[in-house]
Amino acid sequence: MNTRLLSALSPLVLIAASCGAPAAGDSPPATRTQQGQFAIQELGTFDEPWAMAQLADGALLVTEKKGRLLLWQQGQPVAEVAGVPQVAYGGQGGLGDVIVHPSGKAIYLSWAEAGEGETRGAVVARAELVRGGKPSLANLEVIWRQTPKVTGRGHYSHRLAVSPDGRHLFIASGDRQKMQPAQDPGSDLGKLIRLPIDAAGKPTGAAERYSLGHRNILGLQFAPDGRLWEIEHGPAGGDELNLVRHGANYGWPLVSEGRHYGGEFIPPHSTRPDFAAPSLAWNPVIAPGGMVFYTGKMWPEWQGQLLIGAMNPAAVVRVKIDGDKASEEARYPMDKRIRAIAQASDGALLVLEDRAGGRLLRLSRK
Repeated sequence: MNTRLLSALSPLVLIAASCGAPAAGDSPPATRTQQGQFAIQELGTFDEPWAMAQLADGALLVTEKKGRLLLWQQGQPVAEVAGVPQVAYGGQGGLGDVIVHPSGKAIYLSWAEAGEGETRGAVVARAELVRGGKPSLANLEVIWRQTPKVTGRGHYSHRLAVSPDGRHLFIASGDRQKMQPAQDPGSDLGKLIRLPIDAAGKPTGAAERYSLGHRNILGLQFAPDGRLWEIEHGPAGGDELNLVRHGANYGWPLVSEGRHYGGEFIPPHSTRPDFAAPSLAWNPVIAPGGMVFYTGKMWPEWQGQLLIGAMNPAAVVRVKIDGDKASEEARYPMDKRIRAIAQASDGALLVLEDRAGGRLLRLSRK
């Protein structure tokens, strides 16, 4: 489909996320649901958008799951970026995340890649964006492949984050709906991966399995204090917000704050203190799509709070942060599932709806 953005788009500032919480296993206390909180401006529509990232001059990159990377520039038609690799589209797979290295010298893309037979796995590449009449990717190099490739089309995760010092790329590697490999130290599945990189964003060493016991990470952000946080989908209940610690085991599938889809019991984290418990868990789920740590001026009372784009129920979820603890403060219902969320330069929010016809919306204060 044709994709266009209206010229009202403000520059993005993709911010890091932070959190903490009540005892694991507790559902968040009742929170306020607020209708009509935002003045909403539609900026454009996309075909199954998945991620967005800002370039230094305010141009915007948007990924679509079927394999298109789009470049928006103020006052110009949206252009498709050439040179994007073929993706294994289907289920939860396709073109995934896009982020920019702090130096501006590189971008990173993730996607699902087909393997032998019916196997698939997540892939991450570094590339340079060539601007001009026909934008393209140059010097694209695959820098990480999820191993092993397995059957199925779910739980790739493949969210990306670069450390504030620009020295490490973190890659969320989902359990691919296989569960047990999340506890296998020899498998990438169900892990958070750390890859050392240089000042230009090029790898300088081998990838490391930084933490384990994850299910399906769909939000990965650094907080202003330099700590890394992730948010992941639980099974039937038990979505988790976690502070990432080197070497920590978050317990999946041996423990969870949810149950299996068939109703089978899973022991909670409280039964296994050797596993890292979530900072905050949701029952019922919120199906997080992404998150941003708010630092803007439009809502000064939200300074330092976490804003989560939720897909089920569709909402923006606001979480108050207090040191290493967190509590859900409010939910702002949205018309459709929110796949990604970011902060604009003036403190407004930008949200990207999930699925075909997903809109890019600017949320400002009424």
